[in-house]
Amino acid sequence: MSKVISGFSKLTKQEKINWLAKNYFKKESEVEKIIQQYWNSDKKLQQLHDDFIENTITNFYMPFGVAPNFLINNETYLVPMVIEESSVVAAASLVAKFWSTRGGFKTTVLGTTKIGQVHFMFQGEKEDLTTYFNKNKKALFAATATITRNMEKRGGGILDISLIDKTDKLANYYQLHVTFETKDSMGANFINSCLEAIAIVFRNEKIEIVMSILSNFLPECIVRAEVSCTIDELGGDNPQKFAEKFHQAVKIAQIEPYRAVTHNKGIMNGIDAVVLATGNDFRAIEAGAHAYASKDGSYKSLSYCEIENGIFKFWLDIPLALGTVGGLTGLHPIAKLSLEMLQNPSAKRLMEITAAAGLAQNFAALRALTTKGIQHGHMKMHLHNILNQLGANEEEKVEITVFFEGKTVSHSAVVSKFEELRILKG
Repeated sequence: MSKVISGFSKLTKQEKINWLAKNYFKKESEVEKIIQQYWNSDKKLQQLHDDFIENTITNFYMPFGVAPNFLINNETYLVPMVIEESSVVAAASLVAKFWSTRGGFKTTVLGTTKIGQVHFMFQGEKEDLTTYFNKNKKALFAATATITRNMEKRGGGILDISLIDKTDKLANYYQLHVTFETKDSMGANFINSCLEAIAIVFRNEKIEIVMSILSNFLPECIVRAEVSCTIDELGGDNPQKFAEKFHQAVKIAQIEPYRAVTHNKGIMNGIDAVVLATGNDFRAIEAGAHAYASKDGSYKSLSYCEIENGIFKFWLDIPLALGTVGGLTGLHPIAKLSLEMLQNPSAKRLMEITAAAGLAQNFAALRALTTKGIQHGHMKMHLHNILNQLGANEEEKVEITVFFEGKTVSHSAVVSKFEELRILKG
Protein backbone atom coordinates (compact mmCIF):
# COMPACT_ATOMS: atom_id res chain seq x y z
CA MET A 1 0.00 0.00 0.00
CA SER A 2 1.43 3.35 -1.03
CA LYS A 3 1.89 5.93 1.70
CA VAL A 4 0.79 9.53 2.11
CA ILE A 5 3.80 11.78 2.56
CA SER A 6 4.22 15.24 4.06
CA GLY A 7 7.01 17.59 3.02
CA PHE A 8 7.69 15.80 -0.26
CA SER A 9 8.62 19.05 -2.01
CA LYS A 10 11.35 19.69 0.57
CA LEU A 11 13.16 16.42 -0.22
CA THR A 12 16.17 16.43 -2.52
CA LYS A 13 15.68 15.01 -6.00
CA GLN A 14 17.45 11.81 -5.01
CA GLU A 15 15.33 11.48 -1.86
CA LYS A 16 12.18 11.91 -3.95
CA ILE A 17 13.33 9.17 -6.33
CA ASN A 18 14.22 6.83 -3.46
CA TRP A 19 10.79 7.29 -1.86
CA LEU A 20 9.03 6.89 -5.21
CA ALA A 21 10.93 3.71 -6.09
CA LYS A 22 10.36 2.17 -2.68
CA ASN A 23 6.63 2.91 -2.48
CA TYR A 24 5.41 2.52 -6.06
CA PHE A 25 7.63 0.00 -7.85
CA LYS A 26 8.72 -3.59 -7.28
CA LYS A 27 12.17 -3.24 -8.87
CA GLU A 28 13.58 -0.20 -7.11
CA SER A 29 17.03 -0.21 -8.69
CA GLU A 30 15.61 -0.65 -12.20
CA VAL A 31 13.26 2.31 -11.80
CA GLU A 32 16.07 4.51 -10.56
CA LYS A 33 18.23 3.49 -13.51
CA ILE A 34 15.48 4.39 -16.02
CA ILE A 35 14.92 7.76 -14.35
CA GLN A 36 18.61 8.68 -14.21
CA GLN A 37 19.43 7.69 -17.77
CA TYR A 38 17.30 10.62 -18.97
CA TRP A 39 19.21 13.18 -16.91
CA ASN A 40 21.37 15.55 -18.89
CA SER A 41 25.09 15.05 -18.32
CA ASP A 42 25.52 18.83 -18.27
CA LYS A 43 24.57 19.60 -14.66
CA LYS A 44 23.85 23.25 -15.37
CA LEU A 45 21.46 22.35 -18.19
CA GLN A 46 19.80 19.70 -16.04
CA GLN A 47 19.31 22.22 -13.26
CA LEU A 48 17.62 24.55 -15.78
CA HIS A 49 15.14 21.79 -16.65
CA ASP A 50 14.65 20.88 -12.98
CA ASP A 51 13.60 24.46 -12.27
CA PHE A 52 10.89 24.61 -14.96
CA ILE A 53 8.37 22.82 -12.72
CA GLU A 54 8.04 21.44 -9.19
CA ASN A 55 9.09 18.00 -7.87
CA THR A 56 11.17 17.25 -10.97
CA ILE A 57 12.73 13.79 -11.00
CA THR A 58 13.80 13.43 -14.65
CA ASN A 59 13.23 14.60 -18.23
CA PHE A 60 10.62 13.20 -20.61
CA TYR A 61 11.98 13.23 -24.14
CA MET A 62 9.90 13.98 -27.20
CA PRO A 63 11.15 13.68 -30.79
CA PHE A 64 12.22 16.98 -32.36
CA GLY A 65 11.91 16.92 -36.15
CA VAL A 66 11.95 19.43 -38.98
CA ALA A 67 9.68 19.85 -42.00
CA PRO A 68 11.39 21.54 -44.96
CA ASN A 69 10.04 23.38 -48.01
CA PHE A 70 7.36 25.52 -46.36
CA LEU A 71 6.86 28.42 -48.75
CA ILE A 72 4.92 31.02 -46.76
CA ASN A 73 4.23 34.44 -48.27
CA ASN A 74 7.02 33.79 -50.79
CA GLU A 75 9.60 32.99 -48.10
CA THR A 76 10.89 29.46 -47.48
CA TYR A 77 10.98 28.02 -43.95
CA LEU A 78 12.30 24.92 -42.25
CA VAL A 79 9.63 24.29 -39.62
CA PRO A 80 10.57 22.68 -36.26
CA MET A 81 8.06 20.17 -34.89
CA VAL A 82 7.94 18.34 -31.55
CA ILE A 83 5.52 15.41 -31.61
CA GLU A 84 5.45 11.68 -30.87
CA GLU A 85 2.90 10.63 -33.49
CA SER A 86 4.20 8.79 -36.54
CA SER A 87 3.67 10.33 -39.99
CA VAL A 88 2.95 13.91 -38.85
CA VAL A 89 6.33 15.38 -39.80
CA ALA A 90 6.50 13.30 -42.98
CA ALA A 91 2.99 14.40 -44.02
CA ALA A 92 3.71 18.08 -43.30
CA SER A 93 6.95 17.88 -45.32
CA LEU A 94 5.25 16.18 -48.25
CA VAL A 95 2.42 18.71 -48.38
CA ALA A 96 4.79 21.65 -47.94
CA LYS A 97 6.74 20.51 -50.99
CA PHE A 98 3.51 19.92 -52.94
CA TRP A 99 2.27 23.49 -52.34
CA SER A 100 5.73 25.06 -52.79
CA THR A 101 5.32 24.54 -56.55
CA ARG A 102 1.77 25.91 -56.52
CA GLY A 103 2.31 29.32 -54.96
CA GLY A 104 2.86 28.15 -51.39
CA PHE A 105 0.90 29.20 -48.31
CA LYS A 106 -0.61 32.67 -48.06
CA THR A 107 -1.08 33.84 -44.49
CA THR A 108 -2.62 36.91 -42.86
CA VAL A 109 -2.94 37.91 -39.23
CA LEU A 110 -6.52 39.16 -38.87
CA GLY A 111 -6.14 40.40 -35.30
CA THR A 112 -3.93 40.20 -32.21
CA THR A 113 -6.25 41.40 -29.43
CA LYS A 114 -6.12 39.38 -26.22
CA ILE A 115 -8.63 39.35 -23.40
CA GLY A 116 -8.68 39.30 -19.62
CA GLN A 117 -11.53 39.65 -17.14
CA VAL A 118 -12.14 40.72 -13.57
CA HIS A 119 -15.14 38.68 -12.39
CA PHE A 120 -17.13 40.22 -9.55
CA MET A 121 -20.48 40.23 -7.73
CA PHE A 122 -22.54 43.37 -7.10
CA GLN A 123 -25.99 43.39 -5.47
CA GLY A 124 -26.86 47.05 -5.87
CA GLU A 125 -28.45 49.02 -8.69
CA LYS A 126 -26.82 48.68 -12.09
CA GLU A 127 -26.98 52.46 -12.64
CA ASP A 128 -24.90 53.03 -9.50
CA LEU A 129 -22.33 50.48 -10.69
CA THR A 130 -22.15 52.07 -14.14
CA THR A 131 -21.65 55.51 -12.61
CA TYR A 132 -18.91 54.14 -10.31
CA PHE A 133 -17.16 52.44 -13.24
CA ASN A 134 -17.24 55.51 -15.48
CA LYS A 135 -15.96 57.70 -12.66
CA ASN A 136 -13.06 55.36 -11.92
CA LYS A 137 -12.13 54.12 -15.40
CA LYS A 138 -9.09 56.40 -15.68
CA ALA A 139 -7.93 55.24 -12.26
CA LEU A 140 -8.12 51.63 -13.46
CA PHE A 141 -5.75 52.43 -16.31
CA ALA A 142 -3.49 54.34 -13.92
CA ALA A 143 -3.33 51.37 -11.56
CA THR A 144 -1.39 49.42 -14.17
CA ALA A 145 1.03 52.19 -15.18
CA THR A 146 4.14 50.57 -13.71
CA ILE A 147 3.22 47.21 -15.27
CA THR A 148 2.37 48.50 -18.73
CA ARG A 149 5.21 51.02 -19.14
CA ASN A 150 7.62 48.70 -20.99
CA MET A 151 4.86 47.06 -23.01
CA GLU A 152 3.62 50.48 -24.14
CA LYS A 153 7.13 51.34 -25.35
CA ARG A 154 6.86 48.35 -27.68
CA GLY A 155 3.45 49.49 -28.95
CA GLY A 156 1.34 47.30 -26.67
CA GLY A 157 -0.63 47.67 -23.46
CA ILE A 158 -4.27 47.90 -22.41
CA LEU A 159 -6.60 48.78 -25.29
CA ASP A 160 -9.85 49.21 -23.38
CA ILE A 161 -11.75 48.35 -20.21
CA SER A 162 -15.50 47.81 -20.36
CA LEU A 163 -18.19 46.88 -17.85
CA ILE A 164 -20.21 43.79 -18.80
CA ASP A 165 -23.55 42.85 -17.22
CA LYS A 166 -23.96 39.06 -16.91
CA THR A 167 -26.80 39.07 -14.41
CA ASP A 168 -29.14 37.39 -16.90
CA LYS A 169 -26.87 34.32 -16.69
CA LEU A 170 -25.96 34.47 -12.99
CA ALA A 171 -27.48 36.66 -10.29
CA ASN A 172 -25.37 39.70 -9.37
CA TYR A 173 -22.54 38.71 -11.73
CA TYR A 174 -20.60 41.37 -13.66
CA GLN A 175 -17.24 41.60 -15.41
CA LEU A 176 -14.59 44.09 -16.23
CA HIS A 177 -13.71 43.01 -19.76
CA VAL A 178 -10.19 44.15 -20.60
CA THR A 179 -8.55 43.98 -24.04
CA PHE A 180 -4.79 43.89 -24.54
CA GLU A 181 -2.07 44.07 -27.17
CA THR A 182 1.02 42.16 -26.00
CA LYS A 183 3.19 42.41 -29.16
CA ASP A 184 5.82 39.63 -29.28
CA SER A 185 5.03 38.09 -25.88
CA MET A 186 2.20 35.63 -25.29
CA GLY A 187 1.38 37.93 -22.37
CA ALA A 188 -0.24 35.68 -19.78
CA ASN A 189 1.73 37.00 -16.79
CA PHE A 190 1.47 40.58 -18.05
CA ILE A 191 -2.32 40.33 -18.48
CA ASN A 192 -2.90 38.66 -15.11
CA SER A 193 -0.74 41.23 -13.30
CA CYS A 194 -2.72 44.06 -14.91
CA LEU A 195 -6.04 42.48 -14.00
CA GLU A 196 -5.09 42.00 -10.37
CA ALA A 197 -3.92 45.63 -10.11
CA ILE A 198 -7.21 46.79 -11.66
CA ALA A 199 -9.25 44.64 -9.25
CA ILE A 200 -7.54 46.18 -6.20
CA VAL A 201 -8.53 49.68 -7.28
CA PHE A 202 -12.04 48.72 -8.42
CA ARG A 203 -13.23 46.79 -5.37
CA ASN A 204 -15.22 48.52 -2.63
CA GLU A 205 -17.59 47.52 0.17
CA LYS A 206 -20.32 46.62 -2.37
CA ILE A 207 -18.13 44.92 -4.98
CA GLU A 208 -16.92 41.40 -4.22
CA ILE A 209 -14.06 40.39 -6.52
CA VAL A 210 -14.31 36.67 -7.34
CA MET A 211 -11.22 36.33 -9.54
CA SER A 212 -9.03 38.10 -12.07
CA ILE A 213 -7.70 36.03 -14.98
CA LEU A 214 -6.90 36.10 -18.67
CA SER A 215 -9.08 34.22 -21.15
CA ASN A 216 -7.78 31.63 -23.59
CA PHE A 217 -10.82 32.27 -25.80
CA LEU A 218 -9.43 34.75 -28.31
CA PRO A 219 -11.90 35.40 -31.16
CA GLU A 220 -10.00 38.61 -32.04
CA CYS A 221 -6.50 37.07 -32.14
CA ILE A 222 -6.89 35.21 -35.44
CA VAL A 223 -4.59 34.13 -38.24
CA ARG A 224 -5.64 32.83 -41.65
CA ALA A 225 -3.60 30.40 -43.76
CA GLU A 226 -4.67 29.37 -47.26
CA VAL A 227 -3.58 27.56 -50.39
CA SER A 228 -5.11 27.62 -53.86
CA CYS A 229 -4.47 26.40 -57.37
CA THR A 230 -6.34 25.35 -60.51
CA ILE A 231 -8.04 21.98 -60.17
CA ASP A 232 -5.79 20.52 -62.86
CA GLU A 233 -2.74 21.46 -60.78
CA LEU A 234 -3.93 19.14 -58.02
CA GLY A 235 -2.67 16.27 -60.16
CA GLY A 236 -3.61 12.62 -59.89
CA ASP A 237 -5.75 10.47 -62.17
CA ASN A 238 -8.89 12.56 -61.72
CA PRO A 239 -8.19 15.96 -60.08
CA GLN A 240 -11.81 17.11 -60.48
CA LYS A 241 -13.11 14.10 -58.59
CA PHE A 242 -10.44 14.51 -55.92
CA ALA A 243 -11.31 18.20 -55.46
CA GLU A 244 -15.01 17.39 -55.13
CA LYS A 245 -14.45 14.62 -52.56
CA PHE A 246 -12.06 16.84 -50.62
CA HIS A 247 -14.67 19.62 -50.62
CA GLN A 248 -17.33 17.19 -49.39
CA ALA A 249 -15.04 15.99 -46.59
CA VAL A 250 -14.61 19.55 -45.33
CA LYS A 251 -18.35 20.21 -45.59
CA ILE A 252 -19.04 17.09 -43.51
CA ALA A 253 -16.69 18.39 -40.80
CA GLN A 254 -18.63 21.65 -40.77
CA ILE A 255 -21.96 19.99 -39.97
CA GLU A 256 -21.01 16.80 -38.08
CA PRO A 257 -19.39 17.35 -34.66
CA TYR A 258 -18.20 13.73 -34.38
CA ARG A 259 -16.16 14.22 -37.55
CA ALA A 260 -15.24 17.85 -36.78
CA VAL A 261 -13.44 16.91 -33.56
CA THR A 262 -11.16 14.44 -35.36
CA HIS A 263 -10.80 16.81 -38.31
CA ASN A 264 -9.59 19.60 -36.00
CA LYS A 265 -7.38 17.19 -34.08
CA GLY A 266 -5.51 16.69 -37.36
CA ILE A 267 -5.03 20.44 -37.64
CA MET A 268 -3.73 20.54 -34.07
CA ASN A 269 -1.19 17.81 -34.88
CA GLY A 270 0.62 20.43 -36.94
CA ILE A 271 -0.17 23.39 -34.69
CA ASP A 272 0.84 21.78 -31.39
CA ALA A 273 4.07 20.41 -32.82
CA VAL A 274 5.28 23.91 -33.72
CA VAL A 275 3.92 25.41 -30.50
CA LEU A 276 5.87 22.86 -28.43
CA ALA A 277 9.04 23.29 -30.47
CA THR A 278 9.01 27.06 -29.84
CA GLY A 279 8.34 26.81 -26.10
CA ASN A 280 4.77 28.08 -26.24
CA ASP A 281 1.70 26.88 -24.31
CA PHE A 282 -0.03 24.19 -26.37
CA ARG A 283 -2.79 23.65 -23.77
CA ALA A 284 -3.88 27.29 -24.10
CA ILE A 285 -3.76 27.01 -27.89
CA GLU A 286 -5.84 23.81 -27.84
CA ALA A 287 -8.46 25.30 -25.53
CA GLY A 288 -8.74 28.47 -27.59
CA ALA A 289 -8.94 26.64 -30.91
CA HIS A 290 -11.71 24.29 -29.79
CA ALA A 291 -13.67 27.12 -28.19
CA TYR A 292 -13.41 29.05 -31.46
CA ALA A 293 -14.64 25.99 -33.36
CA SER A 294 -17.77 26.15 -31.17
CA LYS A 295 -18.34 29.91 -31.31
CA ASP A 296 -21.51 29.62 -33.43
CA GLY A 297 -23.22 27.24 -31.00
CA SER A 298 -22.10 23.91 -32.44
CA TYR A 299 -18.65 22.40 -32.91
CA LYS A 300 -17.38 22.83 -36.49
CA SER A 301 -14.35 22.49 -38.71
CA LEU A 302 -11.69 25.17 -38.36
CA SER A 303 -10.88 24.84 -42.06
CA TYR A 304 -12.89 25.61 -45.20
CA CYS A 305 -12.82 24.61 -48.85
CA GLU A 306 -14.18 26.26 -51.98
CA ILE A 307 -14.28 25.26 -55.64
CA GLU A 308 -15.15 28.11 -57.97
CA ASN A 309 -14.40 28.77 -61.65
CA GLY A 310 -11.95 25.89 -61.80
CA ILE A 311 -9.98 27.10 -58.74
CA PHE A 312 -9.48 24.95 -55.65
CA LYS A 313 -9.10 26.98 -52.45
CA PHE A 314 -8.47 25.60 -48.95
CA TRP A 315 -7.98 27.71 -45.81
CA LEU A 316 -8.31 27.87 -42.05
CA ASP A 317 -8.92 30.60 -39.48
CA ILE A 318 -7.57 29.90 -36.02
CA PRO A 319 -6.84 31.85 -32.81
CA LEU A 320 -3.13 31.62 -31.90
CA ALA A 321 -1.81 33.54 -28.90
CA LEU A 322 1.91 32.91 -29.38
CA GLY A 323 5.02 34.60 -28.11
CA THR A 324 8.62 34.85 -29.21
CA VAL A 325 9.90 36.54 -26.05
CA GLY A 326 9.40 35.62 -22.40
CA GLY A 327 8.55 32.28 -20.80
CA LEU A 328 10.26 29.16 -22.09
CA THR A 329 11.00 30.84 -25.43
CA GLY A 330 13.93 32.58 -23.78
CA LEU A 331 14.92 29.79 -21.38
CA HIS A 332 14.72 26.46 -23.18
CA PRO A 333 17.80 25.99 -25.41
CA ILE A 334 15.87 24.00 -28.04
CA ALA A 335 13.03 26.56 -28.08
CA LYS A 336 15.60 29.28 -28.74
CA LEU A 337 17.13 27.11 -31.47
CA SER A 338 13.69 26.65 -33.04
CA LEU A 339 13.08 30.38 -33.18
CA GLU A 340 16.48 30.98 -34.72
CA MET A 341 15.70 28.25 -37.29
CA LEU A 342 12.57 30.24 -38.15
CA GLN A 343 14.69 33.39 -38.65
CA ASN A 344 13.73 34.84 -35.24
CA PRO A 345 10.15 35.69 -36.19
CA SER A 346 7.87 38.23 -34.58
CA ALA A 347 4.84 36.84 -32.76
CA LYS A 348 2.72 37.65 -35.82
CA ARG A 349 5.06 35.79 -38.15
CA LEU A 350 5.12 32.80 -35.79
CA MET A 351 1.31 32.79 -35.87
CA GLU A 352 1.47 32.61 -39.66
CA ILE A 353 4.07 29.82 -39.76
CA THR A 354 2.18 27.78 -37.18
CA ALA A 355 -1.14 28.18 -39.00
CA ALA A 356 0.51 27.03 -42.24
CA ALA A 357 1.74 23.89 -40.47
CA GLY A 358 -1.80 23.20 -39.25
CA LEU A 359 -3.27 23.67 -42.71
CA ALA A 360 -0.60 21.42 -44.24
CA GLN A 361 -1.42 18.67 -41.77
CA ASN A 362 -5.14 19.01 -42.44
CA PHE A 363 -4.61 18.84 -46.20
CA ALA A 364 -2.45 15.72 -45.79
CA ALA A 365 -5.06 13.97 -43.66
CA LEU A 366 -7.97 14.84 -45.96
CA ARG A 367 -6.03 13.84 -49.06
CA ALA A 368 -5.28 10.47 -47.50
CA LEU A 369 -8.84 9.97 -46.26
CA THR A 370 -10.41 10.73 -49.63
CA THR A 371 -7.96 8.60 -51.63
CA LYS A 372 -6.06 5.64 -50.14
CA GLY A 373 -7.37 5.92 -46.59
CA ILE A 374 -5.63 7.21 -43.49
CA GLN A 375 -4.11 3.89 -42.41
CA HIS A 376 -2.10 3.35 -45.60
CA GLY A 377 0.54 5.94 -44.78
CA HIS A 378 0.13 6.00 -41.02
CA MET A 379 0.67 2.30 -40.42
CA LYS A 380 3.61 2.24 -42.79
CA MET A 381 5.28 4.88 -40.67
CA HIS A 382 4.15 3.06 -37.53
CA LEU A 383 5.79 -0.18 -38.70
CA HIS A 384 9.17 0.90 -37.36
CA ASN A 385 7.68 1.63 -33.92
CA ILE A 386 5.97 -1.77 -33.80
CA LEU A 387 9.23 -3.54 -34.67
CA ASN A 388 11.05 -1.64 -31.93
CA GLN A 389 8.38 -2.65 -29.41
CA LEU A 390 8.82 -6.29 -30.45
CA GLY A 391 12.59 -6.06 -30.05
CA ALA A 392 13.33 -6.92 -33.68
CA ASN A 393 16.99 -6.85 -34.70
CA GLU A 394 18.23 -4.97 -37.79
CA GLU A 395 18.06 -8.02 -40.05
CA GLU A 396 14.48 -8.73 -39.02
CA LYS A 397 13.50 -5.08 -39.51
CA VAL A 398 14.81 -5.11 -43.08
CA GLU A 399 13.12 -8.41 -43.93
CA ILE A 400 9.75 -7.43 -42.45
CA THR A 401 9.83 -3.95 -44.05
CA VAL A 402 10.46 -5.54 -47.45
CA PHE A 403 7.65 -8.05 -46.83
CA PHE A 404 5.11 -5.27 -46.17
CA GLU A 405 5.97 -3.17 -49.22
CA GLY A 406 2.73 -2.77 -51.19
CA LYS A 407 0.73 -4.47 -48.41
CA THR A 408 -1.58 -3.10 -45.74
CA VAL A 409 0.24 -2.79 -42.42
CA SER A 410 -1.59 -3.72 -39.25
CA HIS A 411 -0.23 -4.37 -35.77
CA SER A 412 -1.46 -7.96 -35.71
CA ALA A 413 -0.01 -8.69 -39.15
CA VAL A 414 3.40 -7.36 -38.11
CA VAL A 415 3.37 -9.42 -34.90
CA SER A 416 2.39 -12.53 -36.87
CA LYS A 417 5.20 -12.03 -39.38
CA PHE A 418 7.71 -11.34 -36.62
CA GLU A 419 6.77 -14.48 -34.71
CA GLU A 420 6.94 -16.49 -37.96
CA LEU A 421 10.50 -15.26 -38.59
CA ARG A 422 11.59 -16.11 -35.04
CA ILE A 423 10.19 -19.63 -35.36
CA LEU A 424 11.91 -20.19 -38.72
CA LYS A 425 15.23 -19.02 -37.30
CA GLY A 426 14.89 -21.17 -34.23
